[in-house]
Amino acid sequence: MEESLQLSTEQKLQQRLTPLQVQFVRMLEMTGPEVEEEVRRALDDNPALEQADNDDHANNLTEDSTETFNESAEDIQRADYRDEDDIPSYRLEARNHSADDKYYEPIAVDMGDTLIDVLERQLMEYDLSDIDLAIAQYIIGNLDDNGYLTRDLYAINNDLAFSVGIDVSMADLKRVSNVVRSLDPAGIGAIDLRDCLLLQLKRKESSMATKIATEIIEDYFDLFSKKHYDRMKSLLGITEEQLKEAMNIITSLNPKPGSQITGGTSDRTRHIIPDFSVETDPDNGNITLTLLNRIPELQIEETFSESASEVPANASRSQREAATFIKQKRDEASGFIKILKMRQETLYKVMKAIVKLQHDFFMTDDESRIRPMILKDISAITGHDLSVISRATAGKYVMTQRGIYPLKLFFNERPKDDDDTSSHEILAVLKEIIENENKNKPLSDEAITKVLTEKGYDIARRTVAKYREKLGLPVARLRKEL
Repeated sequence: MEESLQLSTEQKLQQRLTPLQVQFVRMLEMTGPEVEEEVRRALDDNPALEQADNDDHANNLTEDSTETFNESAEDIQRADYRDEDDIPSYRLEARNHSADDKYYEPIAVDMGDTLIDVLERQLMEYDLSDIDLAIAQYIIGNLDDNGYLTRDLYAINNDLAFSVGIDVSMADLKRVSNVVRSLDPAGIGAIDLRDCLLLQLKRKESSMATKIATEIIEDYFDLFSKKHYDRMKSLLGITEEQLKEAMNIITSLNPKPGSQITGGTSDRTRHIIPDFSVETDPDNGNITLTLLNRIPELQIEETFSESASEVPANASRSQREAATFIKQKRDEASGFIKILKMRQETLYKVMKAIVKLQHDFFMTDDESRIRPMILKDISAITGHDLSVISRATAGKYVMTQRGIYPLKLFFNERPKDDDDTSSHEILAVLKEIIENENKNKPLSDEAITKVLTEKGYDIARRTVAKYREKLGLPVARLRKEL
């Protein structure tokens, strides 16, 4: 078999992003606080970059002007005392209401306790041996924020043996586990939702309704979860009134008992700092757009000027290295300032286009007035690429006189190409239809489609199903109530 080598040339056209473009794209995706942190880091790392002197005073004025003075006259008078013990009670209990008004005593709430802290304090009330206490604490450590046990007892038994050095039988482990499951709030230590509900039902006062509720969860949990009320009523041999009483007890239970203590830390509120502010003038229909940030004005430090990087003909090696360092840092600082300016201009340009297209919404703050808008619409106005617009709007928020909204809210499709109705408007109407339906006989997607058609919204049934799921609403069968 003959082999031969051939040498050939080929011409290819490739498009690559420059380092400056890569840095711009990365900074465009950042939120306001992230960019502020990036600027602070650049000021610390690059000696050629400095904050303009005239910007210090401007920032201070802005900071002072945005702060609101919230102290009342009573607060100022209280400040005259050395500590709270010296403040007279009449200063602390000002009740500027009529005698008929209800007065609620303030309750001090300790927000520092975690679910583990609360449960471990309850354990101290039990007469447990040191080993049982250690096992119980280990079980509590395997609870999630909702109070559910994240590992089964067999896995915990192995963990205790290999990680903690405690050799315990499964019988003793179950005994200690039952102690944990007896702690408050009821439902702690459950392995799943069914187990959690049963733990709470066992602590309910004994009655016929409680007995039926327990039987439903123990034996007919699948039927209960699918809301097959007629089948449950037939299998249990009970009346509709008895079923309704049992269901009232079940729905009063807490599916996440641990959240009573943790406050739902898994769904903790995220602080939002708006990137834009929109102010409207209803009289003439004008809208004022402001780009909100605390980014200082930057400039090149004087000692890093172009003249400082000039190298004489007879310069030494150290002088040439110094000149190279100065030029490198100056170029980096210049590029950073340029990118920062490009980011600000791009964000403002994109937001200005959004305000132009969504003028009716910003004048009313009515989400049903949001018109259909996609990335191409903004691209047609700004001239920016779709990817640039997507990055410029990701994670950004605008503050209006009535609330704070994510920019992604304003991007919505048309249900039909020839229809100018926005999906937000249909979502609002769909939600209203479902909220006002007969809960005993919920509307199917087909029936909702007919109602929407009667209201002038010509959309397909599969589109109704998609929008219903977007609202987080279940199918008709699961919306049924007794």
